[in-house]
Amino acid sequence: MADLKLARLPDRTPIKVAIAILPELHERLAAYAAAYAAAYGVEEPVVELIPAMLSAFLDSDRAFLRSKKELGR
Repeated sequence: MADLKLARLPDRTPIKVAIAILPELHERLAAYAAAYAAAYGVEEPVVELIPAMLSAFLDSDRAFLRSKKELGR
């Protein structure tokens, strides 16, 4: 069945990561969650927003994307 148009799906098993953050960053994240709720009318916990925030950051870092491309990843 290698002739299928759809490639094999990547591993989608979530990986749990624990971090410690400074109080100032926690306040900023809470403020962002409040701004998100005001913009979209949906309250999301900070822990649900962080993965999307990290992805958006990595996707917008041109130097990182360039180095990733140069390394063939």
